[in-house]
Amino acid sequence: MLQRRSIRAFLDDPVDRRTLEKICTAARRAPSGANLQPGKFHVLTGTNLDALKTQLTLAHTSGQEIDLEYSYFPEPMPAALKDRQRAAGYALYGAQGIERRDVKGRREQFAQNYLFFNAPVGVVVTIDRNMGKGCFMDMGMAVMTFLLAAEDAGLGATGIGAIANYGAVVHRELVLPEDEMIVCGIALGLPDIAAPINQFWTDRAELAEYSNFYGFNTLEEEEP
Repeated sequence: MLQRRSIRAFLDDPVDRRTLEKICTAARRAPSGANLQPGKFHVLTGTNLDALKTQLTLAHTSGQEIDLEYSYFPEPMPAALKDRQRAAGYALYGAQGIERRDVKGRREQFAQNYLFFNAPVGVVVTIDRNMGKGCFMDMGMAVMTFLLAAEDAGLGATGIGAIANYGAVVHRELVLPEDEMIVCGIALGLPDIAAPINQFWTDRAELAEYSNFYGFNTLEEEEP
């Protein structure tokens, strides 16, 4: 968990189906309320992935209206969270030498989302529209387990929330049942460790910012 990072540059090496099946099987072991096991993984490679990338890129470059079916970020974004968002963006673009005022460069980098960052494997994650909000939490645990299983297999991956911006495009291309909502994508493959975009880390909040402990002694008293 501590060594995993979001990978956005990949080698061309293919990933065999058996490895992908093991990763999906591990992801399904994630806990879920009442064992409902919400969420599905649609795993693509080769011409199937290329076709989806083509349609997503066309939707993006043609200015097609975004049809995201759920709220991803808070509106309005609180100032503290906006600072985190900006810091992550600056780290991402800075690793590639893209200046803050280089609007063209930033747009081109964002467009890589719809190419699954040229990974050999692209995954579309969906959930049944009839599931309750709590099931998104359960599905999130399955996605995290998927990412950890990929790391354990020596692969790199990154989640791609932007894939859900054009849910109708994905639906049409994959011929999905109407009750499946597009949640996100995942880019997966052997990481190109030398790529600058894979060299940066995003910061995490300090423990005291997000954890409270009740009924415990101080750390000093607990130490042997």
